Amino acid sequence: MTRVFAFRPEPGLSRTVAAGRDDGIEIEGAPLGEVAALPWDAPPAREYDGLLVGSANVFRHGGRALQGLRALPVHCVGEATAEAARAKGFSVATTGEGGLQTVLDGLTGQDIHLLRLSGSERVNLSPTAKVEVDEIAVYEVWPLPLDEVVAQGLPGGIALLHSAATARHLAQECDRLGVDRAGVAVAALGSRIAAAAGPGWAAIHSAERPDDAHLLALVSQICKTA
Repeated sequence: MTRVFAFRPEPGLSRTVAAGRDDGIEIEGAPLGEVAALPWDAPPAREYDGLLVGSANVFRHGGRALQGLRALPVHCVGEATAEAARAKGFSVATTGEGGLQTVLDGLTGQDIHLLRLSGSERVNLSPTAKVEVDEIAVYEVWPLPLDEVVAQGLPGGIALLHSAATARHLAQECDRLGVDRAGVAVAALGSRIAAAAGPGWAAIHSAERPDDAHLLALVSQICKTA
C-alpha cells in the first residue's frame, strides 16, 4: 500500500488525517510548521465594509484585537474558516470554494473597502477597480524539522502539501536529510503550491479545488493508478 504523508500545522493536520480515514486513506501526520500569533493593532472598524480572510488561523491566533472588528461581515475562503469566524462571534457574508481570489472576484461591481487579515506569507490578490483591500498579518508559521524516521519512509510515498511555505520547506528538508525527491510523489492543494515544491519529484499533482475533499480524491486516484 502506498504511504501517504501530510505535513500541515495543527489543528489542520489532525483534520486532514481524520478526513483521510473517513475516505479509507491512512495518512501519516508529521507537521513541518507551528502557527504563532503576531502582535498587531486593529484599525477602526468604521473604516471598512468587511473582512477578507483566507485561513481559520486568523481567528485562532488573532487575539484580543479581533474584538474591535466583530461588527464587520467576513468574506471567507471556505467553510472551515467560516466556522472559525462564527465561533468567535463574527457574521459570515461569503463562504468561497475556489480560493480567496474567487471570493474577491465575487464582489466585483461593488464599491467596497476590505481589511484582509492573514498570515505573514500570503497569496497575492488582484482586486477590481472598485474594491480596495488593506492587509494586516496576524500570525506566522514557524518551520519545524522533518523527522528522520518519516524521511526514511517517504520514498515510494505521496506527500500532501497544503501551502507554498510547507512545499518549499519539505524540499529543503528532503535535501538536508538526503531523501531523493525522484522517489516521492507530490499532491498539492493547488498549482501555486505544487510549483513551490520545485523540480525533481517523481510526480507532481494539483487538486482541482483547494480543499481537502478534492485533495483526498486526487490521492485516491493516484493510489489506484499506482
